Amino acid sequence: MLQARTINYSRRLLQFFEGVGLVVIALATIFAGYQETMLMIHNGRVTLADLLLMFLYLEILTMVGLYFESGKLPVRFPLYIALVALARYITVDVKEMDNIRLLGVSAAIVLIALGVLVIRYGHVRYPYVEDLEELAEAASKEREQKIRD
Repeated sequence: MLQARTINYSRRLLQFFEGVGLVVIALATIFAGYQETMLMIHNGRVTLADLLLMFLYLEILTMVGLYFESGKLPVRFPLYIALVALARYITVDVKEMDNIRLLGVSAAIVLIALGVLVIRYGHVRYPYVEDLEELAEAASKEREQKIRD
């Protein structure tokens, strides 16, 4: 009985700190987006690097929101963020990059993209039991809706 209480208390404590951490990440991301927006206004121009950075901020906020909603974080989201970050890195620093570095970053982009492809294929080909249950439930609701209509 005591062990169950301890486990329950520990789980709640971890969830609390997880929530606090996610709120801090979301607020910091919003603040960074605000700072970047003010910098673009101050400079009077918007560059591709600025847009890619704003896209990174949106991806991070989406990832935080998804984690709050489902309690899960698909591995693909950080990989997408890494892809955009590497693309931004190439876009911003391409003039200062030597050929080896450019080749290395490009190879990293290809490897991450292949990783996303493998993960997506695995998820479709070998879905989780929870996903199958959700699909069955959604199909059941859809059939009920068609019957009502």
